[in-house]
Amino acid sequence: MTGPEWLSVSMPYVVPRSPQDGDAWAEDATQQGGVGSQRLLEVAKVVPAVEVAEALQVQPGALVVVRRRLMLLNDQPVELTDSYYPASIASGTALAEPRKIRGGAIGLLAELGYRPGQVREDVYTREPDAAERRLLNLTGQDWVLGLTRLLSTRQGVPIEASVMTMVPQGRRLRYELTID
Repeated sequence: MTGPEWLSVSMPYVVPRSPQDGDAWAEDATQQGGVGSQRLLEVAKVVPAVEVAEALQVQPGALVVVRRRLMLLNDQPVELTDSYYPASIASGTALAEPRKIRGGAIGLLAELGYRPGQVREDVYTREPDAAERRLLNLTGQDWVLGLTRLLSTRQGVPIEASVMTMVPQGRRLRYELTID
């Protein structure tokens, strides 16, 4: 991402939206003067990495549902987002189907009785792998900004673990929290 600084705020992405609401990414991009779109790359049942399995509190080797997306800003790739859901929650729902979810995954989770109540995010930098370099149009010198987000219910039930790999140029993260 080149050009003006991109201010990324998590809150619009972790609160439920209704099916009538627009896409959070598209709205965010519009507010910052761009056009945001996304491409669904894969929806599958997979054995997740150890960190994801631990975050979702599933047994090692257990299957989870993953939704892999490529986020575009003005038709340029800027982020890869892999969102993982426990199979016990996602199987048999639109989360496990290879199509866009009206109102987004968080809205659907809330409809299913899994309203987010806790958010944990970790931010880091690292060298991208070959596939990430290709998908994000990165050079051999570029690093990526990583963000992992765990959403849980107020009761502590993990409902979504997302791993985001971002083009770091111009990106600034802001955390605004409301404490009840």
